Amino acid sequence: MKRSLAALSVLLSGTILGGVRLAAAPGARQQARGSEIRVQTDLVSILASVTDASGRPVLDLPREAFQLSEEGVSQKIERFEAETNRPLDLALMVDSSMSTVKDLKFETEAAAHFIRQVVRPGDTLGLFEFSDSVTQLSDFSDNVPRLQAAARHIAPGTGTSMYDAIVLGSNALKHRPSDRRRAIVLVTDAGETTSVSKFEDARRAAIASGTLLYSIVIRPVKSESGRNTAGEHALITITDGTGGALYILDELSQLDQMFDRIDRELRTQYLLGYYPHPVPPPASLRRVHLEVNGGYAVRYRKEYFTSGNLN
Repeated sequence: MKRSLAALSVLLSGTILGGVRLAAAPGARQQARGSEIRVQTDLVSILASVTDASGRPVLDLPREAFQLSEEGVSQKIERFEAETNRPLDLALMVDSSMSTVKDLKFETEAAAHFIRQVVRPGDTLGLFEFSDSVTQLSDFSDNVPRLQAAARHIAPGTGTSMYDAIVLGSNALKHRPSDRRRAIVLVTDAGETTSVSKFEDARRAAIASGTLLYSIVIRPVKSESGRNTAGEHALITITDGTGGALYILDELSQLDQMFDRIDRELRTQYLLGYYPHPVPPPASLRRVHLEVNGGYAVRYRKEYFTSGNLN
């Protein structure tokens, strides 16, 4: 179904982080008891991926291995899951622009393989293609044969509306149930040409939705002088802010390997939760910093928006 570009509003309210929506209360709440005023804040949840020097997931770290701060203020980790099994909602977005058409059959078969691999009981996947416009080929579903059939019907188009794809994918995920993880896997040559949305629209939409963005960039040519690198640099920035990962492929044959790597990471994430102190103001952008002992690399969502209303 075609998604109207008039619907590309970026919804920034709602405190969401790392693919997991916060506790039920929308923002901080003040409760009066006599002359005493107590302030209750929402639980902020972060998904973290920890890897060693070879890029392999590091498992079974204790809570004490993590240090968390918001806006430079240390926070107490109130919730910790060493390997979260929360169900996953995933938007798979495939670039079908003319620049990728010669490799489209390989891409669609790799996507069909990935769908079979990544969708597990309780998970759902929605399939999108994008060229000069963004088309949702399937609703979010766990019906693997139907999703694979949709992948094999991806058709070539003109232009590359990469920013529109991120905005529409983020907003689709934002309306999924709040107690689930959210991720976008974007396969593209990053040659942005035809989006209505701008870079900042895409960045803010991804932050507001609590989506992990995994970008797979297939370079049509290796030399920077022969390709549009602005889209690659934009994807690096957006992806890093969400806590996802970006992979650059010079050979399409590497695509299956990257899909495998993303699937493995999605199954080995840590979930951390904290109540922000001091209470953040409503409708504000907050910056988070997470460190882990042992010299490991850690990726996590670095920003989130607080709710727009105080009750």
